[in-house]
Amino acid sequence: MPLVNIMVNGRAYTIACDDGEEAHLKDLATHVDAKAREVLGSVGQVGDSRMLLMAALLIADEHHELTGRAGTGTVNDGERQSLHLRAEQAESAAADALESAAKRLEDIAVRLAHA
Repeated sequence: MPLVNIMVNGRAYTIACDDGEEAHLKDLATHVDAKAREVLGSVGQVGDSRMLLMAALLIADEHHELTGRAGTGTVNDGERQSLHLRAEQAESAAADALESAAKRLEDIAVRLAHA
């Protein structure tokens, strides 16, 4: 299982993925990073966890909107499947980023407890 180095909000993360999915994971990370920057542009620095949560909510909102559009028949079947897959992948990337941020916060808390 390959490890991929990605950047979100200027921070490096190492994420495992399936063989052949490295480029796709980097594309998803680019999308998450764009959403994180959108949050930063709107509300400023709010801390990594909150910023990633807000980015995840923006991505989830996109997913909800795309799913709604796909269900109304305003897109063809191929577009619907593509939109659904992209939305699921973006949601997964956001969840991975949040999980990584949570682990970093736990690590910081442990270090502070031992300091």
